Amino acid sequence: MVAGVRRRLAELLSGEPSPQQLNASLRHLAKWRAQVLENTLVQRSGETVLSGPFKGLKYAVRASEGSRNARLVGCYEASLHPVIEKIVAGNYKLVIDVGCAEGYYATGLAMRMPKARVLARDLDPKAREACAEMAAANGLAKRVEIGGAFTHADFDQCKGQKTVVFCDIEGAEAELLDPVAAPGLLKADILVEVHEGMRPGLVTTLAGRFAETHTITKYERRLNDSGLPDWTDTLGDLDRLLLMWEWRSTPTPWLWMKQKGKA
Repeated sequence: MVAGVRRRLAELLSGEPSPQQLNASLRHLAKWRAQVLENTLVQRSGETVLSGPFKGLKYAVRASEGSRNARLVGCYEASLHPVIEKIVAGNYKLVIDVGCAEGYYATGLAMRMPKARVLARDLDPKAREACAEMAAANGLAKRVEIGGAFTHADFDQCKGQKTVVFCDIEGAEAELLDPVAAPGLLKADILVEVHEGMRPGLVTTLAGRFAETHTITKYERRLNDSGLPDWTDTLGDLDRLLLMWEWRSTPTPWLWMKQKGKA
């Protein structure tokens, strides 16, 4: 592993380094350091989420994307924490998590919302396996229903029951979250990560589709260090930042789209 890191770093810094090369090199080294910190975090604080809306969730699987550190600390996507609490208190009967990855949200919400039916969907077989493992570790295997592709027609089940949709599908939200093709979406509240960096203008596009039927709030990224365990006080500032780093390289704002007229 060390040899591979060094070799890749040498490739990135060959010739006269450009700003892009320096950025790529910094990310490369930061990911390496983040892995070292993850080993320390697990050794000293275990594999249970330490704070945040899913405090107490057993998280002994690898993250499908990005670092596990922020999830274990409990500061992952900190700007969404108030929304998560509103969802937990919202008496939803159905939770649909499209792009569930290893199940952080699907399992976390199943833990917090014992009366809700939770559907976890992902195209990646390895992600589905990890989600199943996490659900089982938390005693929620029977409550987290795991599957693959989710289609426009599948949103029809939003009709007739209070539903919240989570969506994080790397830009494919442009095609999936179409209320013309999927009218069932008009009967759901929707929390979607918008991959604006991949598809510029997508925030405006999605907001425009639901502007007449939903109240829309945009949430940007922010950091919250309140969940860092006490032993991290001995670390330098960079290491503390890396424990909260989510590995994002482009803007990924979230839209919380709530049906108008709903309490």
